[in-house]
Amino acid sequence: MKLLIQPGDGVLPLVKGIAAARRSVQIAIFRFDQREIERALANAVTRGVSVTALIAHTNRAGEESLRQLELRLLAAGVTVARTADELLRYHGKWMIIDGKDLYVLAFNFTYPDIEHSRSFGVITRNRNAMREASRLFECDTTRQPYEAGTDGLVVSPVNARQVLARFIAAAKKELLIYDPKVSDEAMLRVLRDRAKAGVKLRVIGRVSERQPEIPAHKLANSRLHTRTMVRDRCWVFIGSQSLREAELDARREVGLIFRDSKVAQRICETFEADWAAAEQAAERTTQEEPAERIAKRVAKAITKELPPVGPLVDGAVQELAGELSEMDLAHSEMQQMVKGAVKDAVREVVKDVLEEAVEKTRGLQNGA
Repeated sequence: MKLLIQPGDGVLPLVKGIAAARRSVQIAIFRFDQREIERALANAVTRGVSVTALIAHTNRAGEESLRQLELRLLAAGVTVARTADELLRYHGKWMIIDGKDLYVLAFNFTYPDIEHSRSFGVITRNRNAMREASRLFECDTTRQPYEAGTDGLVVSPVNARQVLARFIAAAKKELLIYDPKVSDEAMLRVLRDRAKAGVKLRVIGRVSERQPEIPAHKLANSRLHTRTMVRDRCWVFIGSQSLREAELDARREVGLIFRDSKVAQRICETFEADWAAAEQAAERTTQEEPAERIAKRVAKAITKELPPVGPLVDGAVQELAGELSEMDLAHSEMQQMVKGAVKDAVREVVKDVLEEAVEKTRGLQNGA
């Protein structure tokens, strides 16, 4: 079992894995801009390796680039399959080399995810996980129904809800979680139950609403793009599914559960460092000047319900007018503060807000 930690390990382990292939490469792609990996896939074809790429049917913002990728891979001799479109999103990312090395990744094959985000991946030769991943790849490539054959491979929407709930419920002493957004009510109930039982819970990411039993901090100084849990410092989950309803029940997500104390320890060490930095960042935030806090509140009001933007700006400013009037600040100074806060907030949340809105709309249409 080999752990990949991003940023840090970079793209090289993936390129080396493809370069070592002798018979076959099977790769599932949601987002992709890594030309080194693309060249490695093309080079594998020239060596006589059978290369199959399973590419997401739709990716909204990245749709055009994925279709261009398909054409380039086809021209290089890669067999290209496109996922079916009955799920809200095909978000899993994994790779199989020669039917024996399984790569399960929380990050996409992109520069931002690999070079500028906290994320994890794992490489395993576990036969059960490999056999199940190969069967999943075959089913999704040929658009056939998939039924889970093991709890080790976590596949949404097939077995993820049940398997991850059991994973959490089995925590005895501690549960460390990286998750961009924990919001599924059933999962929150399991987490609260564990907290009441004395399990020490910590989340790096976001938890919907306020959950006093579940301490959470935003990752500091980096972008968070991983869904990872460590239970009692020995059991690990790494995958693409957050503890959110859509990612458990309506999207194709892929993760792996395994027991490995060395891998668990490395993730715990990374978590502790990230947690300490997050606590320091949170402390600095509480010490900000009132004007800075108000500027960020304006930014949140603007980004919370995009689109449209214009009416939200007016409403947010009016809502905060009372507080602003009590402060002795030049109008231009406040404008600069708001401008900076808006820029930071938009960069962080606008993509998720828009994608969630589209997913909800599609869900309503599918249910109609």
